[in-house]
Amino acid sequence: MLKQITSTQNKEVKWLMQLQEKSRNRRKENAFIIEGQREISLAIKGNFQPLHLYFVPGLIDFQEVLEIAKTKGEETASLTEITEEVYQKLAYRGSTEGLIGVFRTRDHNLDDLQIISDNPLILIAEAPEKPGNIGALLRTADAAAVDAVIIANPKTDLFNPNIIRSSVGCVFTNRIATGSTQEIIEFLKEKNINIYAAALQASAPYHKIDYKEASAIVVGTEATGLSDDWLINSTQNIIIPMHGEIDSMNVSVTAGILIFEAKRQRIINSL
Repeated sequence: MLKQITSTQNKEVKWLMQLQEKSRNRRKENAFIIEGQREISLAIKGNFQPLHLYFVPGLIDFQEVLEIAKTKGEETASLTEITEEVYQKLAYRGSTEGLIGVFRTRDHNLDDLQIISDNPLILIAEAPEKPGNIGALLRTADAAAVDAVIIANPKTDLFNPNIIRSSVGCVFTNRIATGSTQEIIEFLKEKNINIYAAALQASAPYHKIDYKEASAIVVGTEATGLSDDWLINSTQNIIIPMHGEIDSMNVSVTAGILIFEAKRQRIINSL
C-alpha cells in the first residue's frame, strides 16, 4: 500500500510548505521542492537526487512516477499519493500536472566549477535580487549554451521556487557557481578569461568588442549597476547604446544582447 495524504492539515503538508517558502528550511533540510513534470525531468537530467515524490492519481500515470523514483542509483524516492485538494495547497502555480518532488540540494561552490571549454564564454551577474530576473538570466544562458553562469554576492538561494519556475528548469542544467565578487575576479584572472563589464563609465560600444577569446560578460542590477571592483578589474567596460529616454534595461535583456553578440562573433569566426 502506498502512503496517502488526504488532508491539507497533515504535518507533512505543512513541512512541504515551509520547505517551499523559507530558504532557511531548505538549508537545514538540504532539500527543496520542484513542481511540474518538465522541471523534474530536467532536474533528473542534471543529476539531482529525488527524495520524495507526491502525485495525484488520475493526473499523472503511476508508471511514469515510478520511473522517476528509480532514476538515480543509490536511493529510490519515496512515493506518496495526494488528493487534488492537497496538490492545490502545495502547487506554486496554477498547473494541474499532478506531480511535486522533493530533491536534495547541491552546493554551487566556485572551487567546484568545472570549465570544460578551452575558450569559454561565461555569464556573470552581480547581486541579482529578483528571482524572476535570475530565472530569465538562466534561460538566456541555456539558450546561448554558455559554459557557465556565476552569481556574485547572491541575495537568494538558487532553489527558490520562483527561480525554478522562471528558469523553466534551466537552473538544473546550466553549470552554475556562486562566490564573492573578489573570489570570482581572482578565478577569472587565474584562468586568463577576459572580463567585459556592462557599465556606463569608460565604456566602449558592446558591438565593437572582440569576444572570440575566453570571455566573461558581467552584468549588474538596474538600480546600482556593478561594484567598483568589476570596473577596476575589467578588460574593457562595455555599453549598449540607448536611443530612448532611459539609460538602462532589464538585466536579463541586457545579458541576452551581450551574450548573443559574443555567440554571433564566435559562430562567424568558426565558418
